[in-house]
Parts: sequence; structure tokens; C-alpha cells
Amino acid sequence: MYKDYYGFREKPFSKTPDPRFLYLSNGHREALARLQYVLEEREMALLTGEIGCGKTTISRALMDEMGDGYRFCFVFNPRLTALELLRVIARDLGVETPPAGKDDLLGEITGALYRFHNEGCLPVIVIDEAQLIPDREIFDEIRLLTNFQLDDRNLLSIVLMGQPELRKILSAPVYEPFRQRIAMNYHLRPLDLEETLEYLDFRVEVAGGSPGMFTPDAVQRIFELSGGVPRRINIVATNALLEGFGRDAAIIDGSIIEDMTAELVI
Repeated sequence: MYKDYYGFREKPFSKTPDPRFLYLSNGHREALARLQYVLEEREMALLTGEIGCGKTTISRALMDEMGDGYRFCFVFNPRLTALELLRVIARDLGVETPPAGKDDLLGEITGALYRFHNEGCLPVIVIDEAQLIPDREIFDEIRLLTNFQLDDRNLLSIVLMGQPELRKILSAPVYEPFRQRIAMNYHLRPLDLEETLEYLDFRVEVAGGSPGMFTPDAVQRIFELSGGVPRRINIVATNALLEGFGRDAAIIDGSIIEDMTAELVI
């Protein structure tokens, strides 16, 4: 449909977290740089942001940037018991059949971490949607994972990603021991108006199109509708391209955005 009409090789505003489409705003660039530093230092990081701000895409870009010498282990659904979390991590570390007992399970994880260390590889545990962690016990287990260390270095690094309420959860006094283990704490904010324009042009170009497809009044309206949140920008822009295709419009102007606004669900 609109892809061929506008000369795109692929859809420019797909919802998948493809790091090729990661527009590095000042905030995204800072978040990525800080996460790289944390991994180099083998520490724990906390990255928060509104839904759709690009946290997951940053984690994929981080994996690509770090390259060899790191093994990324992703936990996408942290609604687990403490034992279930350890079993998921053990599997990601290469333990084919994680034991049922906690002591034996921790023994397998310890063995795996030392094997990776001897191979010159650092495991990185990335826990997405960490605001969904159901209880304190799981945070305690995550904190205790940072105790796997040699005299001069940790044997793994941990990245927690979540929505802003995660900060509120961790602000409780009971989580002070956990907070003390966090070496980097960064909040990813939505794009501003200028960054929204650059974001639209960037993704259009990556997909094979030409910049300037969205007129200034269209960009202004997209920014107002999306609040600068990349995932919402993608929804509005995709619907605008479909509307433009239906009109045989070569560019997307403000009238197209206005006409399809009532149909948006963002």
C-alpha cells in the first residue's frame, strides 16, 4: 500500500524495537552512553521512561554497541516468584535444566558466571517492565545477584527498565539497600518539537524515503497529539501516511493530520 507509493523499502514507523530506527535525541544518546559506561564498570543501572519512550529499543542498541564480550539475558515478564526469576536467569546463562532447589540453582548460576568470566565474557541481565515486579523478595534476589564478584570486579551487570512508577516503588525506605547498589539512574523524557521533526525525518530516511515529507504544521500537530512519545508518534505518522496514500498526497500536511485525528487510538 503506502510503502510502495511513497518509495519506502520498509515501513518507517513500525512498532518493533529495531535499533536501526533508533533516533538518538539528546536524551536517548545520554541514556545509551550511560548504560555503556555501567556495563564497562560491571555495575547495576536503572532506566525509566513513559510507555513508548524507547527504553526497549535502547536496550537492543546497547546490545549491538557492546558487541563481543557480553552475553545479554533478557527478562521480559518479571511477574515471577523469586525462584522463577532465578530459573529464567539460569536458563539464559546456559543452564539447560535449572534445579528446583534454590541452593542448587544458585550453585549452577555461580558456576555459569565463573565460566563466562574465564571466557572473558560479561553476562548482562536486562529486566524489562520492572515496575511489574510483584514483591520485595524479588528485588532482594536481584540485589543479591550483585554479590557475585571477585576481589576487583563483579561477575555480571544488571539493567532494570521500567515506567516512572518504578522510581516511586524504589523510593520507599525499605528499598534503601537496593538503591545503594544502583550505579546509574536515568529517566528518559519524551521528544521536544524539534526532536519530533528530526525523528520523523530520520525514520523516513532509514526506510528509504526523503526528509521533509511531513510539513511543519503536520509536525506541530503530531507533536501535540503524541506528546513527543516515539511510540505515539509512530501511530499518528502511520495513520497519516495511510490517509495521504488514500488522497494521492505526495506530502503530509496539517489537514491530513486533522482529518484522521478522530480515528486515532493512542
